[in-house]
Amino acid sequence: MHAPFTITILPQGWQFPAEAGTTLLAAAELAGIRLFSSCRNGTCRTCICHMPEGTIRYTVDWPGISPDERLDGYILPCVAVAESDITIQARAVRK
Repeated sequence: MHAPFTITILPQGWQFPAEAGTTLLAAAELAGIRLFSSCRNGTCRTCICHMPEGTIRYTVDWPGISPDERLDGYILPCVAVAESDITIQARAVRK
């Protein structure tokens, strides 16, 4: 394992680093990218996005995402930490 990992947001192609232990949402904010979010604890699902490539782990035991959604590649960036380089499809805007 190494850090930082590179996170790519599609369709924009924006990239930013994610340090070990930093959630994808927090890493995006540090890079000046705002992902849609609300609760920041994995329950509201406002930040849900598709992850076609990469590996994450969650900072909470029971994030608000179903087993089927996980299998289909959906994640919650507010409680997800990168364990590899990642590509996500997300609603995002630059600050």
